[in-house]
Amino acid sequence: MEALRLILRYVHLIGFALLLGGAIVQYVSAKLRINPAMLWGSVIMLVTGIGLSAPLRDGNEPEPAKLVTKLVLALLIFVMVFFSRKRESVNRGHFLAIVGLTLVNAAVAVFWR
Repeated sequence: MEALRLILRYVHLIGFALLLGGAIVQYVSAKLRINPAMLWGSVIMLVTGIGLSAPLRDGNEPEPAKLVTKLVLALLIFVMVFFSRKRESVNRGHFLAIVGLTLVNAAVAVFWR
């Protein structure tokens, strides 16, 4: 089960890299829109995050409050990305909120013990 957890964590990090990397590319290009990397990154992060929250460990479970917080953040990110994926351009505040929530989600994972 440890190997499965490590694979899920690895794929989860790839999803994070796709989401944040895709957002940085769009921000640097000065045309704020949702690209496929951002969409797939949000989907991968949500699905693997749910998989990581499954009780696969021997008594070393994360706190339920942390899991709920990360789930809510991941759902917010996914909804914000999914429903604005077909627009030609996205509002700057909306786009920066996606980036900010992504960074907050990573901070919760790292700093909440």
